[in-house]
Amino acid sequence: MIQIKQLSKRYGNKAVLSDVDVIFPSQKITSLIGPNGAGKSTLLMMIARLTAASQGEILLDDRNIQQIALKEYAHHVATLRQSMDFNLRLTVEELVAFGRFPHNQGRLTALDQQIIDESLHFLALEHLRSAYIDELSGGQRQMVYLAMTIAQQTDVLLLDEPLNNLDMKHAVQIMRALRRLCDEQGRTVIIVIHDINFAMNYSDHIVALKQGHLHFSGDTADVLTAQSLSDLYELNFEILTSPHGYVCNYFNT
Repeated sequence: MIQIKQLSKRYGNKAVLSDVDVIFPSQKITSLIGPNGAGKSTLLMMIARLTAASQGEILLDDRNIQQIALKEYAHHVATLRQSMDFNLRLTVEELVAFGRFPHNQGRLTALDQQIIDESLHFLALEHLRSAYIDELSGGQRQMVYLAMTIAQQTDVLLLDEPLNNLDMKHAVQIMRALRRLCDEQGRTVIIVIHDINFAMNYSDHIVALKQGHLHFSGDTADVLTAQSLSDLYELNFEILTSPHGYVCNYFNT
């Protein structure tokens, strides 16, 4: 479990996050939602220890993350950032192998190779094993970055807008993979996401931010209502249900 206590982030006089108190449950998918500029990515990067808080604390299983050595933290938490730029000419397998670095500092073992193979298989990427990253489509690259994150074998995965610029097929593939990571492997996934329909259909838990404050949080079925979404995004919503899930309509309401 990740617990946020009175967390704030300021840049000079500008408050990006203010006094956020919230819990991210274990072995669940939690979607971080809210308008642009709400502080979602900032909060995720503070959990990842890539941005320092101005105030407050973050607890991982009741331990303040600032008191955990970075090397140890990398065994617990893996992060997939919005922009993953590799200037080196790497194959898919070589890139996924970077996920094992916290465990072996670059000296691959037989166990590392097994985990790399399993990560590629999990996302059905075996056929791209020898392909070069710069020759792949954007959707394929995003799947490979996810495989690298999975290969780190952490309990917690932090994903910052992994569906950006993806077509529908690749977006569905990634969300299904995250769902399986929780259901089959007991991983904890926290994802910053703008597509409210994906959030509603794949998430167990929701954390909604607005103007740097916690707007609401809780189980998806309890907190994602037409009224709560209308208040959050300042748009009219209707939620349509079917045997296959939900559709949040905000186009013509």
